[in-house]
Amino acid sequence: MRAGDMVKRQKRAQAGEGRGPRGRRPGEAQQPARMRRRVGHTERSAVGEVRRELREFLRHRSGPEQIDAAELLLSELVTNALIHTRHGAVVTATATPAALRVEVQDFEADLPAPYVPNADDGTHGRGLILVRSLADAWGVEARALGKVVWFELRGAGV
Repeated sequence: MRAGDMVKRQKRAQAGEGRGPRGRRPGEAQQPARMRRRVGHTERSAVGEVRRELREFLRHRSGPEQIDAAELLLSELVTNALIHTRHGAVVTATATPAALRVEVQDFEADLPAPYVPNADDGTHGRGLILVRSLADAWGVEARALGKVVWFELRGAGV
């Protein structure tokens, strides 16, 4: 090992002293991690791309079950935004040690109406029922430009 490499290694070791397993000092606040993606109205194939981005974003932040649930719920919300609006959507995922919050903002003012699918509808109309069933919390918020439909998943390692 060269002398310069040894000095660099010592400086890195000193910089990490007193830090926990994730590189933070005890009591040091962790900033939320964010993922943001714009999806155009005509980009229906982007639903799969956004799912993959979310999976990668959560890979070291969450367990496989929560990642699967987050992907499914994200798919439902993005698909709804692309089918029922004309201006695309913006997806924002925010992860903290306690929770994951995913927001899908579209640019239509109409709020989603409660829908009870009947047996003849196939799979139509079940997206928000899935969100309601799997998310720890969810909601719809009116915004100056459109609305945000969001969900939260809490717990182990989010």
